[in-house]
Amino acid sequence: MSSSFGFYMIFAACLAALFSVLTLAAPAPALEKRDHSGKAVWFNVGLGSCGQTNVDSDYIVALNPKTYAGGAHCGKKIRITDKATGVSAIATVRDTCPGCGTGDLDMSPSLFSHFESLDKGTFKVEWSFL
Repeated sequence: MSSSFGFYMIFAACLAALFSVLTLAAPAPALEKRDHSGKAVWFNVGLGSCGQTNVDSDYIVALNPKTYAGGAHCGKKIRITDKATGVSAIATVRDTCPGCGTGDLDMSPSLFSHFESLDKGTFKVEWSFL
């Protein structure tokens, strides 16, 4: 009986050692960029919530209040892609859009025009922080 107890103790110790080696050898999961999707609209820019004055020719966006997070993303770059055409551009966060939903972007006229005619008014986008 004592020999079987010793065998189980050695077996348990080997399993514990193997488990700790496998745990250390496993790579940490990579951080993934979170993609957002929503609709794009446009606005005539000026003094934005980030405290900077912009002009309509700047490639800037306004984010919904939750994503804007009190200005935590001011000055950050985002990559925007038109879901229908695949056309993309990089823009800078400079404002907040109180009427925008989660994932929506309010764009400067020149940025919006990079994708679609201002007459269209809205289109679907995917975007992520760079």
